[in-house]
Amino acid sequence: MSENGSIGGIRNVTVVGGGVIGASWTALFLARGLSVTVSDPQPGVDEAVRGYVEQAAPALKALGLDTADLTARLAFEPDLAGAVRAADLVQENGPERLEVKHDMWRTIEENAPAGALLATSTSGIPATEIATVLKDPGRLVVGHPFNPPHLVPLVEVVPGRRTSEETVERARAFYRALGKRPQVLRKEVPGFVANRLQSAIFRECVHLVSEGVVTMRELDDVVTSSIGMRWAVAGPFRSFHLGGGEGGLPHFMDHLGIGMERSWATMAQEKVAFDEPTKRLLTEQVEEFGGTVDQLAAERDRKQIALMRALGEGFATSDTSSTADASSTADASGTADASGTADTSATSGTSDTCEG
Repeated sequence: MSENGSIGGIRNVTVVGGGVIGASWTALFLARGLSVTVSDPQPGVDEAVRGYVEQAAPALKALGLDTADLTARLAFEPDLAGAVRAADLVQENGPERLEVKHDMWRTIEENAPAGALLATSTSGIPATEIATVLKDPGRLVVGHPFNPPHLVPLVEVVPGRRTSEETVERARAFYRALGKRPQVLRKEVPGFVANRLQSAIFRECVHLVSEGVVTMRELDDVVTSSIGMRWAVAGPFRSFHLGGGEGGLPHFMDHLGIGMERSWATMAQEKVAFDEPTKRLLTEQVEEFGGTVDQLAAERDRKQIALMRALGEGFATSDTSSTADASSTADASGTADASGTADTSATSGTSDTCEG
């Protein structure tokens, strides 16, 4: 937290949408000392968001943040126009429907201060498409978190075709100062990067379980005791570079690339779908996890915090985020496609996206 109660010149944040992503953003913003107004017209949203913030507090404290009086700077305003009038940042987490986002962003642009940073948490709709209704499309950028935002460091900063370089840099600088790991993408693609990777890997996970090779729990154990650990410290490209020995990645591609290409071709021919037999099988095996969703989430978060600590990640010393070329803006090659990359789990009708 910088002096004067602001981060990167931002003091007042309006979070649009009080579902799981909006509530998680709210918890993080509050723990970083910012004032937050949540805008969601659904009844009971204030109770739901306060409950989420309370549940998130121990994790935030474990990462080095001050969680005393966490909700003292939290307010609720169901009227969107009124909610954004004093905002330095608007973080929108509405439904993944373009017409809904268009309505929201018309209202936001008309009522937010001219200097406010405008960001959408969309998991699949390009900023280029959302910004078609804006008088100044250069103000809008995607700030897509990985779930839950108050724990997982990544934020994908994705400019649209007309997003200004100034907006991209402001977003990158703010998220970095917030303690996140902003990654500026060089072009728009459906699902961005992290969710595309997640979807591709999960496709093969579903295939292996549906074919009876392993159970869901066994597959999870395979991942967490191998590539999950390895990729947490090195990532796939660096891992395969090291796998090539002294010759590195070029040696790997020359000697093992052909076999991997054959494997890709075979997997591409395999039909994978959430048909009824597959859904029944996966649903039955959920019982093997041995806990409620809340219990399993708490266990996941504890281990996530332990991993972050081991890697030296935390909000107290978080000015080390890496970014791609922040001056590059995206093209319009992507199209809206939320299938397989997000759901709309939320505690309110202004549901936000939920990945990871």
